[in-house]
Amino acid sequence: MSLINTNKLDTNKYELTIKVDAESFGKAIDKAYKQNVKKINVPGFRQGKAPKSMVEKLYGEGVFFEDAINELYPAALAEAIEEAKLEVVARPEVDMKSVEKADGFEFTAICIVKPEVEVKDYKGVKTEKTVKAVSDEDVDARIDAMRNRNSRLVDVTDRAAQNGDTVVIDFDGYVDDVAFDGGKAEQFSLELGSGQFIPGFEEQVEGKTIGEEFDVNVEFPAEYQAEELKGKAATFKCKLHEIKGKELPEIDDEFAKDVSEFDTLVELKADIKAKMEETAQKEANDAVENTLIDAVIENMTAEIPVEMNEARIDDMVRDFEYRLQSQGMNIDTYLQYTGMPMESFRQTFEEQAAKQVKIRLALEKIVELENITISMEDVDAEYQKVADSYKMDVEKVKSFIPVEDFTKDLAVNKAIDLIKDNAVITEA
Repeated sequence: MSLINTNKLDTNKYELTIKVDAESFGKAIDKAYKQNVKKINVPGFRQGKAPKSMVEKLYGEGVFFEDAINELYPAALAEAIEEAKLEVVARPEVDMKSVEKADGFEFTAICIVKPEVEVKDYKGVKTEKTVKAVSDEDVDARIDAMRNRNSRLVDVTDRAAQNGDTVVIDFDGYVDDVAFDGGKAEQFSLELGSGQFIPGFEEQVEGKTIGEEFDVNVEFPAEYQAEELKGKAATFKCKLHEIKGKELPEIDDEFAKDVSEFDTLVELKADIKAKMEETAQKEANDAVENTLIDAVIENMTAEIPVEMNEARIDDMVRDFEYRLQSQGMNIDTYLQYTGMPMESFRQTFEEQAAKQVKIRLALEKIVELENITISMEDVDAEYQKVADSYKMDVEKVKSFIPVEDFTKDLAVNKAIDLIKDNAVITEA
């Protein structure tokens, strides 16, 4: 491989011209022939036994060129980028210029590189820290939530349905007196007030009694997922079969024993308050950190290539896909369900992606300016921390996360610490 030329096309954009010699190309062609010959039929030869010259004569000299090029060009490109001392931030655009068996091949690669960044006034940033006080009422609200989670449903026969009850109903939906798909169910359990059904439905079930038959008149939202029902008025013919109310436990020492490791309600409340105060402190610290970083990127100047933002959006979409897969769904099904084209879906990440790119660039520049370094002891300790948190072997973690990426992330975290350590933070 040889780097023939480096041409700066624009800010953050370079064109590399790269040559792969005939000898390397020839060896890759031989390798491609050996990998594919068993699948090739040549008259007069047993399958898999035809000489390379005969295969090339029958199918053309370039029959193995594509496989050979694919074998060689990634390494050739990587070497050229390293030789040109470019920090590429997006997948290069490759264009093959010439391919000759006797001369090798030549190609160009358009590379988008990391922009020049200037960051100033990142020390001495002023901000205010506000820690939300945790009141007895906040603790009581948390206790009430625990009480609701530990409630049980009991049959109600002496009153009408009310908000918070779970009712068992039949319903049959009509639009313009015509039944529609998905609008019918029998013995359906619905918690009133949960917002599970379209607006207005649950409220009209309240006040009804067991055995009562009634109509519920609603209007589908304009953004409803089913195109044929958007904004349409509908009538649901309903019958109420059962009403189940929540029976809440008494809030006392026995309740504390049932829901926690504590023997008394006083101990449980004290623990809840301590954890809420810890959370409030963390939220305040996070808010300070976000404010400081926002101030830093406001003082940053850089011509950020759009490709960097697009690459970050790609990462975010992939992360979203992984989360969907863990729930048994794929991105195509999700987009179909929401009625959102992929381009519109990607646009939902644009602002967040652009900000994350700015933050990363600013912090990496601070790492450079402050000559922040990471020792292998720091790296190994962090690998171990990740391994412990995921209950994995540390060597397996290392196989997932390249040490170079890990080191960069640790350096960026140190840059954040530096900003915080040098900030002027007043307590509100």
